[in-house]
Amino acid sequence: MIRPVRSEDLPVLLAINNACTPGVGELDMPRLQHLVEQAAHVLVAEIESAPAGFLLCLHEGAAYDSANYRWLSNRFSRMAYVDRIAVADRHRGLGLGDRLYKALKDAEAGSGRPITCEVNERPANPGSLRFHTRLGFRPVGHLDHGDKAVVFLARPAEEATA
Repeated sequence: MIRPVRSEDLPVLLAINNACTPGVGELDMPRLQHLVEQAAHVLVAEIESAPAGFLLCLHEGAAYDSANYRWLSNRFSRMAYVDRIAVADRHRGLGLGDRLYKALKDAEAGSGRPITCEVNERPANPGSLRFHTRLGFRPVGHLDHGDKAVVFLARPAEEATA
């Protein structure tokens, strides 16, 4: 089941997030709470009544001090920016990432916002790059942070469905 985040989910989401580094940036609880407050969507994949993964998406204009978010904001006047998607190791391979992105696509349909994200190139994250490419994401740029580098990806805005 995919559902919106609940406040009681946050400790589990923090643990899932931090177990997925360096694919996603490590967080502490105050930083996670700030991101959730800024988010347009925080979608939780639930298995057996417990969070098994999540996707956190911000729109343009969020109060988020991230070089990657700024890079995309300078290129897209409107966007649905997937800041992170993380699935607990024991629940990988069940299609939760696909379901989370489908729920986001449905939520954003008709908004005119392309869905954007970044994937690490250094350290390399080839699994995430293959996953996003399969979902229709295409490269729109790169940014080298020195100790790490990312490729930015986007997929076109979805039309509204009747």
